[in-house]
Amino acid sequence: MGEVYRATDTVLGRTVAVKLLSERHADNPDIRNRFEREALAAARLSGEPNVVTVFDVGEQEGRPFIVMEYLDGGSVDDRLRQGRVEREQALQWLSETARALDSAHAQGVVHRDVKPANLMLDRDETIRVSDFGIASAAGMDTLTLPGTVLGTAGYLSPEQARGEPATAESDRYALGVVAFELLTGRRPYAGETPVTEALAHVNAAIPSASTIDPELPTEVDRVFARALAKNPADRPSSSAELARELRGALEEAVEPTLVTAPAPVAARPPAAVQVRHHRKRPSAMAYAVVAGIVLLVGFGVAAVIGAATGDDPPGRTQPRETTRPTTTTDQTTTSEMTTEETTTREPPSPPPDDGVALANAGFARMQAEDYAGALPLLERAVAALSGVGTLAEAYASYNLAFTRFALGECNGVVELLDRSEQVQGHRSEIDRLRRSVERECDGKPGNGKKDEEEDG
Repeated sequence: MGEVYRATDTVLGRTVAVKLLSERHADNPDIRNRFEREALAAARLSGEPNVVTVFDVGEQEGRPFIVMEYLDGGSVDDRLRQGRVEREQALQWLSETARALDSAHAQGVVHRDVKPANLMLDRDETIRVSDFGIASAAGMDTLTLPGTVLGTAGYLSPEQARGEPATAESDRYALGVVAFELLTGRRPYAGETPVTEALAHVNAAIPSASTIDPELPTEVDRVFARALAKNPADRPSSSAELARELRGALEEAVEPTLVTAPAPVAARPPAAVQVRHHRKRPSAMAYAVVAGIVLLVGFGVAAVIGAATGDDPPGRTQPRETTRPTTTTDQTTTSEMTTEETTTREPPSPPPDDGVALANAGFARMQAEDYAGALPLLERAVAALSGVGTLAEAYASYNLAFTRFALGECNGVVELLDRSEQVQGHRSEIDRLRRSVERECDGKPGNGKKDEEEDG
């Protein structure tokens, strides 16, 4: 449709982008009107947050042009071609796009072609929504004939695919498709041809994002059920509402992740630790809460921290131990089958130099959400295990980082996460906690990287 040049504004001495209608289309009244229409829609929104700014419009030798701000960060589509986008970055881009669309809708402008290629990035990686070439706006005559489909098949709302007029709800549907692609790495109805993809928007059931990417919590499926609803009335009332719901689903969800933990004692088989993440307090600080259950193979039910208490090996006659159905592991009720007497005891304190036992005891405190009690145990565990390079050191480092962050401390948290990742490799749990730490601890006392920069 056009050619885009990087140019210099000789009056103000700034770099700009000039969009010039192709010469072969200059005499086509429909295309010419559509190009001019883009200029009018963009000019109407110029200066709104996260919208490409238009500086000037004009005509050169019968070819209309638009002068816009120059953006050198590429587009979201470029980033997706390079691979998966970090979740926090995706949420930020969605929030910025939502702000631009809501501003456009408030002024009667419907974009009608929301897609990653039209989400431009500046040098700070901030979104600028561009290309209002097929936008419809109040007060402008429509260029779309009844039954004509304008837009990109992969992001078409069902009503657009049927040839019906596009509305603000159509833009929000397209934003939902973009969100789905950013979080899962693929479009919800990706097909072999544009026709099959467009028809899928009309007829196919909404796919499960958490099935495509098991690291996503199931809560996001409920958000996409609204965002991609076939009926426009069932979609979120604003683009900002959609972005908020997605962030809330990702931050508030309780999603289990199974990780393999080292065996505390050589005679014991390896255990499985279940780690759950959720927000503990209703503040802005998002963090994962560990609620683990140790499953010991070959014996039946044992105490969660049995490896640290010196229990007799399987097969020997011993009291039957049951843990109360709450997550508290501070005390265990023991019933001796030969008597009717019931006693309550505290698990014995681990030896001061036994790093694994200290780590298990600290982990048990974390299960009970007793982070103040877990902190000294985990600090001693990390000190005892420092430099050994085992999974026990990796898990103890992660749990200490988590516990400090849960208590509102930033000191040494990043370094502990770095050590855990160095030993056990990349883990999504580490990434999620690291992002929360960066978001909440940036600039606060004890944030190691920030302090180093300031000292420098």
